Amino acid sequence: MSIAENVALVRENIRQAALAAGRDPKDVLLLAATKMNDENRVRQAIAAGVDACGENRVQEMLEKAEKGAYDGAPLHFIGHLQRNKVKYVVGLAELIHGVDSAELLREIDRVAGKKGLVQDLLLEVNIGGEASKSGFAPKEIPAALEAASAFPNIRVRGLMTIPPVCERPEQNRAFFLRMKQLFVDNKEKKYDNVSMDFLSMGMSGDYTEAVACGANLVRVGTAIFGARIYT
Repeated sequence: MSIAENVALVRENIRQAALAAGRDPKDVLLLAATKMNDENRVRQAIAAGVDACGENRVQEMLEKAEKGAYDGAPLHFIGHLQRNKVKYVVGLAELIHGVDSAELLREIDRVAGKKGLVQDLLLEVNIGGEASKSGFAPKEIPAALEAASAFPNIRVRGLMTIPPVCERPEQNRAFFLRMKQLFVDNKEKKYDNVSMDFLSMGMSGDYTEAVACGANLVRVGTAIFGARIYT
């Protein structure tokens, strides 16, 4: 199947999952995870109507941006961001996913201030409590939002997570439901510089489960581009 056909299929799956959950499919944004796909394939995904593109690697993002690969769609950074690479991402990515520490918040605010802009971002939640993963523990989110509200050059737009690897997509439902409740609970609180708009969860193997549980931004790579070949 072509990239356009894959995007159409993913859209239809999102539509069905949203409707079954009593939601409007238009409320769910489809992000194409474009890692290891060249600028021509990225352009095909944009032409097929994805809502945004997301890159995991700073160098790859810079190279493709230089070639105009993301023209026509918002660019998100969805990988683990090291503090020494913040300067390359702030202002280029419309939304930074996966902000996982107070130190990273502080550095993004510092760089954004130097560039004279306000950077949108999502806080990463380690919903499964995995030692191998970064992110805030669920109980740390209120304090993290409070800390973020003190930084004038950032704006928290919501939460994101990657749940533990499960054999079957439906096994992630419990983690997704916990994230949805965490999102709702903290959305009711009022902080400066915090606008809880996005709950980003779900990837190629479990995005329909994520939508059923309340995700309004899904990050889909393999289901759009096919399996990546790592060398």
